[in-house]
Amino acid sequence: MISKAKKESKKLKKENIRILDNEGNEIIYKKKHETWRERCTASLFLGPSLIGVLIFFIIPFFVVIFYANTESVIDKSFVGLKNFQNVFNNSAFRTASKNTAMFSLITVPLAIILSMSMALILDEEIPAKSYFRTFFLSPLMVPVASVVLIWQVLFDYHGVVNQILNVFGGGNIDWFKSSYSQIVVVILFLWKNLGYNMILFMSALSAIPRDVIEVSYLDGASRFKQFWYIKLRYITPTIFFVGIMSLINSFKVFREVYLLTGDYPYDSLYMLQHFMNNTFRSLDYQKLSAAAIIMCVVMIIIIGILFIFEDKVGKDVEG
Repeated sequence: MISKAKKESKKLKKENIRILDNEGNEIIYKKKHETWRERCTASLFLGPSLIGVLIFFIIPFFVVIFYANTESVIDKSFVGLKNFQNVFNNSAFRTASKNTAMFSLITVPLAIILSMSMALILDEEIPAKSYFRTFFLSPLMVPVASVVLIWQVLFDYHGVVNQILNVFGGGNIDWFKSSYSQIVVVILFLWKNLGYNMILFMSALSAIPRDVIEVSYLDGASRFKQFWYIKLRYITPTIFFVGIMSLINSFKVFREVYLLTGDYPYDSLYMLQHFMNNTFRSLDYQKLSAAAIIMCVVMIIIIGILFIFEDKVGKDVEG
């Protein structure tokens, strides 16, 4: 009986966590052990999602890698880096890469800076703040097709913008077939995405402890110093998130450009998505797969650099 009691005591010690409170009293928290039924239930709920990810993401990814290293769909012989060399030597791919990179380098910083500036302005006590917030959020409720229709009305050869230019003595400009074409799409991108980014920054600013701001104000810190030394450090994770989302959205601008200009737009609007779409239509799966892997590697490198930067800044904030 004594040995049996000792075994039960050891079993309880293993199954429970014993913690002493401030007064020295022992508090016992029972561990939760997963039963076979709980594991089956969890697997049942997770199963459809895991199967979907496996079928639509993981398996196709390995299929793309396979096609990128073969001669053709029919001839499965291994060709090494030949398809990648063909992609880099393709003038359409180089043009699309240059345009996409230039578009992202322009839009991503602007999306961060402008949305953060609007959030800082709306964070202050200004009149009609709710109306401004609604105005900036309204593009989120507009479908892409409607946005494209608005831009066609504004920037068509006989559109509103050219009519205004004619009033001031200017001539008509074919905006979508000129050197201004990418600027038009940049404005469209910012108009569509600034509202969402602004709300994210406003949420981050509202989470900053008010006592920290008040102490800095009592110490005589200017608004610029409050922003640079306090607010900017607290909203760094949001800047990181907005940067990644803006980068992804800059690659997705193909929808608007395609609806505005079709398969083969003006040279400055020919994006990587145009190249991928046209390559798919020509059934050149090897070139398409190689280009997809190159895009994937570039995105991983960029996001990895952003993660490293955010990690260093985050440690600085915690310190």
